[in-house]
Amino acid sequence: MDKVLLIIAPQVFRDEELFETREELEKAGFETVIASTAKGTCTGKLGGQVEAVISIEEVRPSDYQALVFVGGMGSQVYFEHPAAHDLAWEMYADGKIVSAICAAPVILAKAGLLKDRKATVYPDHEYTLKQYGALYTGEAVTVDGNIITGNGAESSRAFGQAIAQCLRQGVMS
Repeated sequence: MDKVLLIIAPQVFRDEELFETREELEKAGFETVIASTAKGTCTGKLGGQVEAVISIEEVRPSDYQALVFVGGMGSQVYFEHPAAHDLAWEMYADGKIVSAICAAPVILAKAGLLKDRKATVYPDHEYTLKQYGALYTGEAVTVDGNIITGNGAESSRAFGQAIAQCLRQGVMS
């Protein structure tokens, strides 16, 4: 079974963006694994709790077919995080799905992955995406090759469905 890695902040991740995205992926038959800055209990903005079973530094990209950065205010912990940027680049270079929702596309932008690529983000971060060369769409979900971005909690289900569809189709960059 293909595995999808969901990376969340230890605190203040956006609950819907984790739980609804994960539900859509699992409903489509994919196994999901939760990672964060450290193993242990992580708490969302709305109080949801989940266990991170692996730290981002322990991730082996070869174990996963897709990477999802979950948004929310807490995702800022990854904006300048070298391990997050390296992981995104490695999975992208291997032709795997690299995705982010809400504020988290800023992680991909700051890693340099969105230059000249279509992407969306929570509207408060539109300027940052453009600053790093992204072609901002303003859509709920944008797919550009093997990069998938979503603009917020309301698009969580569609975001999860888009990732699942691309995985089934074997989308490559």
